[in-house]
Amino acid sequence: MTLHHKFVEHVPDVMEPNILYVSIPYCTAMHLCVCGCGNEVVTPISPVDWQLKFNGKTISLSPSIGNWNFECRSHYWIIDNKVKYSGNWSDEKVASGRADERRRKDKYFGEVSAKTKGGITMKSKKKKKSRFQRFKSFFSFFNF
Repeated sequence: MTLHHKFVEHVPDVMEPNILYVSIPYCTAMHLCVCGCGNEVVTPISPVDWQLKFNGKTISLSPSIGNWNFECRSHYWIIDNKVKYSGNWSDEKVASGRADERRRKDKYFGEVSAKTKGGITMKSKKKKKSRFQRFKSFFSFFNF
């Protein structure tokens, strides 16, 4: 299956199937689930969410898109405007993936686990990056 991309400021109220809408001002890509269920898939573009690559002709999103909260539980990659289906994940693998995602976000935003006390993880904040460093890091992911 091939998706066509459209650069937009705002995603239309009614999305068309097989179109990947990309809003650079809002750092978001959206499309209808490729399985045909009609669910709207939102992929925030950021250093800790999805990365968008545009080579002037095609778009790729990374990492894969796992619609674990949808009934269809579809899982796929968008590489060079092509949909590459991937296998379904078990509930345990989804939970592990979400935990990994939380750790990556905590690390990026400067939080580290200090210790566990009575089953509760206590967190402390590391020194945050400057606004310029975060800005520079964020835009380094766009390969225009």
